[in-house]
Amino acid sequence: MKKKIIVTGGLGFIGSNLIDLLIGKKYSVINLDKVSYSSNFYNLKEYKNNNNYKFIKCDLNSKKILSILIKHKPVCIFNLAAETHVDRSIDDAKNFINSNILGTFNLLEAFKVFSSKHISKLVHISTDEVYGDVLTGRSDENFSYKPSSPYAASKAASDHLVYSYIRTYKIPAVITNCSNNYGPKQHPEKLIPKLIYNIINNKELPIYGTGKNSREWLHVKDHCMALFKVFEKGKIGEFYNIGSNKNLNNIQITKAILKIAKNIIHIGNNVKIKYIADRPGHDLRYALNSNKIKKKLNWKPKIKFDNGLKETFLWYLNNKKYYSPLAKRDIVKRLGLKKWLQRELY
Repeated sequence: MKKKIIVTGGLGFIGSNLIDLLIGKKYSVINLDKVSYSSNFYNLKEYKNNNNYKFIKCDLNSKKILSILIKHKPVCIFNLAAETHVDRSIDDAKNFINSNILGTFNLLEAFKVFSSKHISKLVHISTDEVYGDVLTGRSDENFSYKPSSPYAASKAASDHLVYSYIRTYKIPAVITNCSNNYGPKQHPEKLIPKLIYNIINNKELPIYGTGKNSREWLHVKDHCMALFKVFEKGKIGEFYNIGSNKNLNNIQITKAILKIAKNIIHIGNNVKIKYIADRPGHDLRYALNSNKIKKKLNWKPKIKFDNGLKETFLWYLNNKKYYSPLAKRDIVKRLGLKKWLQRELY
């Protein structure tokens, strides 16, 4: 019998790519997803009738989590269920508290009971945003948490909860903090798929502030391989940063995508950079020190950024049905501004 793994939030960007990897490695995967605006069944359409894949509609705040764990007896749970868009957290933080903090708490309560009787491991996936602005150098696993947005704060709180359960209840869990991911299947509210969508549809390219905000970019497939390494060899109770050491600012990203697009499609006249009002509390730079996972778990990113970005552009170009289930307002509406500042729209 194949070993079972549960992925929470599996209809989303990283979760669906992780499921691709796990099924390719001959695991049986149970996908728990509450089906929010960012969930997309298109991401896993090829597994609809696959015996090694099962979808269960489930909010982590549901009382049935424990019964699901007992029934399926997973050897690992990858917790990717989270509200993730910073702008949405600025407009309405409550959903982030419910999903990222209370949902994690409920999962921990269930896993505490389950793991006391069954051999299993929880891998809790978090973000580099918990460290806040890193203006110089790179943040390692010992850096203080200084989240700037309600989203980052909710993820920081979830990390603290997981670690507290490791210390107090001895649950077998590991926490990872990753840099910005890019690649196929990412909701177009995020920068790279937003720019690609707008280029394909002959729209302006909105860039916050001066466009100098810098992020570390990691291909989602490299991230998923790192998560698998953490499952296989990660030490219980440890934190692992997962990044590429490749920082680019938003203008550099935009110009790189435009360069790729010009060699593939005709660029419309409306496709121009448009600077818009900045996001409140916008961190200038995130940068991770990922030496620990490289040395301890023998992981390193393999996909070169230019190649990964071109592959990503082609995926969206060739998978236009991906957008069909998504509400257009979730793609084009500008979020994250006070009402009296909402003059600029995507």
